[in-house]
Amino acid sequence: MLQAADVTSIWVGTVAEALRRLDSGEDGLASPEAAVRLETFGRNELEERGRRHIFLDFLSRFRNPLVLILLAAAVVSAVTQQTADFFIIISIVVVSVTLDFVQERRAGTAAGRLRERVAITATVRRDGMALEVAVGELVPGDVILLTAGDLVPADCRLIEARDLFVNESLLTGESFPAEKQARDSLAGEEREAVVPANAAFMGSSVVSGVARAVVVATGRATQLGRIAGSLAKAPPPTAFSVGIRDFGNLIVRVTLLLVFFALIVNLTFDRPLIESFLFALALAVGLTPELLPMVVSVTLAHGAVRMSRREVIVKRLSAIHDLGSMDTLCSDKTGTLTEARIRLVETVDLGGAPSRRTLELAYINAVFETGLKSPLDAAILEAAPVAIATWKKIDEVPFDFERRRVSVLAERDGVRTLIVKGAPEDVLRLAAAYETDAGPRALDPAAREKARELADRFGGEGFRLLGIASKEVAPERDHAGVGDEADLTLAGFAVFLDPPKEDARAALSELAGLGVAIKIVTGDDERVTEHVCRELGLEISGVLTGSELTAMSDEALSARLGEVNLFCRMTPALKARIIRALRRRGHVVGYLGDGINDAPSLHAADVGLSVEGAVDVAKEAAAMILLRNDLGVLAEGVREGRRTFANVMKYMMMATSSNFGNMFSMAGGVLFLPFLPMLPVQILLNNLLYDFSEATIPLDRVDDAMIRRPQKWSMKQLTRFMLIFGPVSSLFDFLTFGLLLWIFQANEVLFHTGWFVESLVTQVLVIFVIRTRGAAWRSLPHRALAATSFLVVCVAVVLPFTGIGGLVGLAPLPPGLLLLLAAMTAAYLLVVEAMKRWFYARSAGDAG
Repeated sequence: MLQAADVTSIWVGTVAEALRRLDSGEDGLASPEAAVRLETFGRNELEERGRRHIFLDFLSRFRNPLVLILLAAAVVSAVTQQTADFFIIISIVVVSVTLDFVQERRAGTAAGRLRERVAITATVRRDGMALEVAVGELVPGDVILLTAGDLVPADCRLIEARDLFVNESLLTGESFPAEKQARDSLAGEEREAVVPANAAFMGSSVVSGVARAVVVATGRATQLGRIAGSLAKAPPPTAFSVGIRDFGNLIVRVTLLLVFFALIVNLTFDRPLIESFLFALALAVGLTPELLPMVVSVTLAHGAVRMSRREVIVKRLSAIHDLGSMDTLCSDKTGTLTEARIRLVETVDLGGAPSRRTLELAYINAVFETGLKSPLDAAILEAAPVAIATWKKIDEVPFDFERRRVSVLAERDGVRTLIVKGAPEDVLRLAAAYETDAGPRALDPAAREKARELADRFGGEGFRLLGIASKEVAPERDHAGVGDEADLTLAGFAVFLDPPKEDARAALSELAGLGVAIKIVTGDDERVTEHVCRELGLEISGVLTGSELTAMSDEALSARLGEVNLFCRMTPALKARIIRALRRRGHVVGYLGDGINDAPSLHAADVGLSVEGAVDVAKEAAAMILLRNDLGVLAEGVREGRRTFANVMKYMMMATSSNFGNMFSMAGGVLFLPFLPMLPVQILLNNLLYDFSEATIPLDRVDDAMIRRPQKWSMKQLTRFMLIFGPVSSLFDFLTFGLLLWIFQANEVLFHTGWFVESLVTQVLVIFVIRTRGAAWRSLPHRALAATSFLVVCVAVVLPFTGIGGLVGLAPLPPGLLLLLAAMTAAYLLVVEAMKRWFYARSAGDAG
């Protein structure tokens, strides 16, 4: 069996020799042998697959700095013989870590199952049959089949190839496809080549043609695997990830400020060093939203599961936020606004009369073309079979999106003819003559104008056109190139109809109601696109063609973006340029595409969207896959994205309001209280119970008002929320301090108990106010959130009356104090409700 060190020599010699060295044959491997090799060589993946062992994953949670600090505090408690504190801190750590572990594990499992639903597969020959297997299961010696649109799944030696062109830009930097041949090579010939002509490598994509190849290397042993580290480039951070980072930095700064303040004050008042240290430590834990990673991952995973029920599969979880924030969707016309059931209506000559000759040439071109078949090709082949038994294919110049045409060199009765099919304006530009019943005639300016008028008339009626042309070449010519596409004779035009989707009008209206602007970015003619848009009631604000865009500077394009919503005759590079320009203007951009030409745009967009039937290149580049090519499905996905974002923001607002307010109150309380406002173990227990109540936020319902418009991350608004609602929480804490000290003449234990109950109950119940922008009593929470919240409130009230409460320094509260604390809590919630309405009214005014 070939070893990894010998891989570079496999390109030398014959195909038979290569198969023999790989212990394989032209029919591939037997399944048992493939299973053995999979165990030997590992999965065909650049990065190690799978999650760590469940036990190791659980232990890794203890490496969290906050957990380590808590464990250190437990050690200090044990050394100072504070046994109760030690066991309580250890219990808190174990419960908190277990909660985080279980929730994230379940979220990861759910997300992984969804990704597997849209995993890329390869066609492989095993046991003498062609099977579809996940690319991760390919092994050296497997024989695979490649067709246009496929990603090359591993490093391969070609067994046979026909008109095979492969894009190898990831490895070579060369943007033009390279032609591949299944040829034998001499020693030294392929060794000197950067990318051998008889090989196809992982990371490449098939532009046209078909091939059969034997897998030589997989995973990290591939050429791409060896340079994966140098090629690894982190994608630009999304607004969501930047927002999470900024939020964390804000909390760290506030935490350090309050912790050092509390520690210095306690030491100034000559309070015990260990107790002061533990108090500061507990204060840091109380301020830190340690559940944030779990809430984010669980909320996103839960959103992904719900989106899957809406027929949207999420590959990259963070893209859910981007979809919710999306305010601009760029999409092609075909299959999105139209049925993608294209029908060949007729073939006409330059005068508009039916032309059998045009149909024959179009059919021959489509039959012999080995690139990715377009719907137009399928329509030609379905229209009317043409007798081609006397024709033989010689060569092909594959389609590419810069030329926008495909040429086939074919022979009949010793005459070799180059047949060109492509965009009408491009074929017309390359033509020097046109066919008539009397023979070819020069394509003079008058004839060119007549052809343009014919194209305009069909386009204005919503028909799509392909130009069909040909020319004879020398009988000895056995190869065709782009340079041969000149001095053509125009046969005529193939006329197609692609009717608008019946449900597209409703979907467009639905997306507009969600605040998403639709921009059509297509390679089609502008007249056809305008006709379809008018049929669907999509108002046209402006049109920009590819030639006009090419002549524009980035500044000029940016100035036009607001007024243009139809971009026509666009190449892949121009589509990606439009998306980048929209993002620079502050838009969150989605792109929906399913073809080879869509990969650059899918990468350039904030959220790339493709469909289940898309080519591998597009599915790999996309962050989400629609199981139906339907804008209505996408609208449902947008709603789910906004629900997910809203639930993450609920936890953020909790952490920056009552949670921050309570910790601020503790830090302030050390200035005038003769004892600590709350014991360290009480702070930790308070925080654990609070975290438990908020663990069900990912399941919560979201108001329709929060779904109607794009939701964008705003650190400024979050900071303002903290600076307004945090002090409101602290105000009621200080009122509670006064109630306990001056009315009830509370000692240290009663004070700790009273404030423990009040602080926990207020910060748990305030979620029912913060979770909605409308009146709290008009928006029902999810049952799980209501259950965990009220359970924790009950625990807070009952705990002082139990033996566990006594262990942590809590004592039973007088009935009168409980009633006053209940009244204080109700007053706090009413004030927060009033402040919330004022806050959002002011925020709306500032935004306006």
